[in-house]
Amino acid sequence: MTKSLKLILISLLLLNSFRPAFPSPLSVIGSSSDPEKPAVNRQIVITGVGDIMMGSGFPDSRLLPPSDNPYLLLASVADTLSSSDITFGNLEGSFLDRGDPWKKCRDTTLCYLFRMPERYVSALTSSGFDLLSVANNHFGDFGAPGRSRTKHILDSVGISYAGLVEHPWSIYMKDSILYGFCAFAPNSGTVNLNETENAAAIVRMLSDTCDIVIVSFHGGAEGADFQHVPKATETFHGENRGDVYRFAHTMIDNGADVIFGHGPHVTRAIEVYKNRFISYSMGNFCTYGHINLAGPNGLAPIIKLNVSTAGEFLSGRIIPCYQTWPGGVKYDYNGKVISKIRDLMAADFPDGTINLSVSGVISYK
Repeated sequence: MTKSLKLILISLLLLNSFRPAFPSPLSVIGSSSDPEKPAVNRQIVITGVGDIMMGSGFPDSRLLPPSDNPYLLLASVADTLSSSDITFGNLEGSFLDRGDPWKKCRDTTLCYLFRMPERYVSALTSSGFDLLSVANNHFGDFGAPGRSRTKHILDSVGISYAGLVEHPWSIYMKDSILYGFCAFAPNSGTVNLNETENAAAIVRMLSDTCDIVIVSFHGGAEGADFQHVPKATETFHGENRGDVYRFAHTMIDNGADVIFGHGPHVTRAIEVYKNRFISYSMGNFCTYGHINLAGPNGLAPIIKLNVSTAGEFLSGRIIPCYQTWPGGVKYDYNGKVISKIRDLMAADFPDGTINLSVSGVISYK
């Protein structure tokens, strides 16, 4: 079956699977090429980063960046992010100018509820973001109004997103390459990370339709005590945070090409399985205000991958960045996050198929 016929079929499926209140997850954006033309055999550059929360207007403006300017947080890395075919991040919160939280807090000075001003989305578009996961524990902080408004805003600026029960995946065309994107988490309203068979079915559908499939997961326990990949189910504050090792391998077995993990708020190891790349956690990337950035929580890698048009990992690079409280991304010329990930790889995947050099180059052994 040709890609164009598959695209028509999946469009019909999507149009008949969602209520009119929700936009179709199909996004064909930024391509002047003929979809019937075969993809050129070339390297694709895919960039991934971790959690993004550019300041919250709740409970008041004290948790917003200086001069109410989100561009300051990303200015030093915007060119690096945008110089890619695809740029991904995890949107840890909603875009909403006003509204009461759905989650209830006794003390708003200690409670973590994230509501970014709606105009802040322009900092993401100017930095080149194409794909955002909204499958996490903060996207629903402000209930249906926050979710609905954020989806409308992302649709309006052409950023594809995935991970909600009502919007589990997106299909995105750029420069003749058809990308499938899906996201998973163990949180209410998201596509469940722990329902592996359902997740695998979504990935197979996208793999049958698209050239490259990118999978995101929000899973694993949180904090400096949980930097390692345990290869077992993780529980945190009584919640099943998944077996992210098993999940990632199962998704690749079912057709995923690139897997970007987040959720622990610290970085974890990387590996390549069946010639497909996995990052088990990219940590906090651009988080302002109410997020702990001490020690390993402040490491903020940018992962740039070179993959084939079939999604096979070819090479990559970790660009070391960091944050200090209250937030904002800066280049780290000491390369602390590279050293950290090298140590984690040696401990968790000593027999892995890739090397990470001291300068951040990822290559096959």
